[in-house]
Amino acid sequence: MSRGKLAAVSSVLDQAASSATNILVLVLAARLSSAAGFAAFSMVYVTFTVLLGLSMAYVGQSLVLEKAGERLGAACRSAVGFTAAASGAVGAVLAVLGLLLGGAGGTAFLALGLVLPLVLVQDGLRYCFSALRAPERALAADALRLVCVVAALAVQPSGASAGRLVLVWGLSALPALGLGLWLLRPYVRGARADLRPYLRRGHLGQRFVVEFAVGNGSSQLAVLGLGVFATPLAVGALRGATTLFGPLNVLFNSANSFAPPVLSRLGGGRRAVVRATASLGLLLAAVGAGWATVLALLPDRLGRELLGDTWASAAALLPATGAQYAVMGLGTAGLLTLRVLAPKATLSVQVVFSLLSVALLLGGYAVWGPLGAAWGLAAGSALKATAAWHRAATLPTPTPPKVPAA
Repeated sequence: MSRGKLAAVSSVLDQAASSATNILVLVLAARLSSAAGFAAFSMVYVTFTVLLGLSMAYVGQSLVLEKAGERLGAACRSAVGFTAAASGAVGAVLAVLGLLLGGAGGTAFLALGLVLPLVLVQDGLRYCFSALRAPERALAADALRLVCVVAALAVQPSGASAGRLVLVWGLSALPALGLGLWLLRPYVRGARADLRPYLRRGHLGQRFVVEFAVGNGSSQLAVLGLGVFATPLAVGALRGATTLFGPLNVLFNSANSFAPPVLSRLGGGRRAVVRATASLGLLLAAVGAGWATVLALLPDRLGRELLGDTWASAAALLPATGAQYAVMGLGTAGLLTLRVLAPKATLSVQVVFSLLSVALLLGGYAVWGPLGAAWGLAAGSALKATAAWHRAATLPTPTPPKVPAA
């Protein structure tokens, strides 16, 4: 197998391992917890998801744009150092917040604060290996992470508290963190870390943070807000339903990672790109609808094996969540079209329709409870997909270059 094919396969498998880790963590936590316990765990895990996305945007996405050369080792060492320092500071704030809150939720946030540097640095190593064109090393560390976290959570007693589960989940990252740092060492030996670029105004990661905040973080924060101002049980139900669609997240993320270079090399110009992305969108939508049908037909016994006491509330949301993922397939393809043909056009679509999705989520919850929130997310995804394709259809036709007169 050529080096390029090995790197592509390793990247896909690494994405699958990382996504499988997140899915299995939630499934195991749901099986071990009561509905109220899983709701508390979900609140903390949503918080971690937001912080992970911010770290990925601010540090990871800017790192992978570094050009190969002598500076790459120093850039990777700087990224690891900044992630460790920033996550330590945020973890301290979360620990204090947990002490102030008290109760089961406060203990879980305290545990997250203690383990946050471990999990964020371990995940951040993936971007170092991506920048170094060594995704097989990221795969080795993330595969070990998957094995360790599943083994650690599988031996926990039924009814374990949310704080205990968070602490076990975080500490289980230590072996993968150690392996990742050891695999990174040959590339950064002798390089000096410099954290100052991350603190300067105009750092590239600041733009990526804005895109994440309006594109993904806003909906996560809205779900977290339901737990703070409404009921944590709503968070547990929504998180449980979306956990069952985890395999589709792997598929969508892979399409976002590997489709743009392939589409950019297509012959036939704009028409060929639109034809390819339209076919991809229909395929992703069909897969989403098919997976939703499989989950809807799942016997209650198997559902409880997956999500424990949370299954009853999550199962009621499956039709809405299934519709959301089906239209997300169309939206993913629409945004891919814009990314290839007009990269600057995606930010406005993300900003407007992500905020609209948040409004529909909160409005739906106010009227119909968790089911209304789930249908609000589905409606927001449908509107974003429609806007992306409408924007792609109305892009101005490029003017052909003038041929000088003979």
